[in-house]
Amino acid sequence: MTMERFREDLLQDFDEFRRTLATDAGEWVVKGFIDVYRNIYTISVDTKVVSKIIELMLFPVISRFAETHGYRMVLSEHQNHYPDISFIATDGTKMALDLKSTYRIDAETVNGFTLGAFTGYFRQRQSRKNATFPYAHYAAHFVLGIVYGRSDRAIDERRIYALEDLMNIVSVVKDFDFLLHEKWRIAGTRPGSGNTKNIGSVTNLQALIEGKGSFAAHGEEVFDDYWMNYLTEDMARAIDSRVPYQSLEQYWKWRDRAKRQLSRSAGKSTRK
Repeated sequence: MTMERFREDLLQDFDEFRRTLATDAGEWVVKGFIDVYRNIYTISVDTKVVSKIIELMLFPVISRFAETHGYRMVLSEHQNHYPDISFIATDGTKMALDLKSTYRIDAETVNGFTLGAFTGYFRQRQSRKNATFPYAHYAAHFVLGIVYGRSDRAIDERRIYALEDLMNIVSVVKDFDFLLHEKWRIAGTRPGSGNTKNIGSVTNLQALIEGKGSFAAHGEEVFDDYWMNYLTEDMARAIDSRVPYQSLEQYWKWRDRAKRQLSRSAGKSTRK
């Protein structure tokens, strides 16, 4: 089983993803939460709430995909473990899949995805700490991305609706786009948020859709080397160092210096 075949097969379900999440008009089919008394409460536009509901809605479609194509599906046992879903083919090949969602800021820009840690299992690639299987055991690391627009209509979170009001409730999100790429193809050069130790994606919508992130022209090895050596300010301070780079331009200079130092060290060793 190749990563290309896995991706091609999952791409075939994009229409089903869209039908699951959206009406023909592009509105989210979810209108709110219902209680046992049939009262409906509107959904907050909070990104964590929206993301979790989208994930739960897509899960049955992904489960059918796994069954149809003969994959054993292993779910993450803990919320902070990587990846969300592991697919194991009949020949033992493992594919990692994380489900990520984000919202459009404007027609060209999104808020961005966080693409998993760049410490821990990412650097210790034979470790199972916070990972379903060691990072190195996966043939590929995919991101199924969902991009949505937020409603520009007023939402009254104080109001309680009845079932007959269902179609009058404003959907808090709409206009879904989907993407499926290996993580390195959509990654950016800065952490996902603040000083966290998570890889951030690029935020240009077209670059995300086309898989043309910061490392797309350089390859996975450069992506791995960049993020395995990346230091936040806190990480650098803890080892009495400084942040070596925060962009690809700075990374190339840092890597060149490291190569020269290694070469000089090798030369001294030979002379001895």
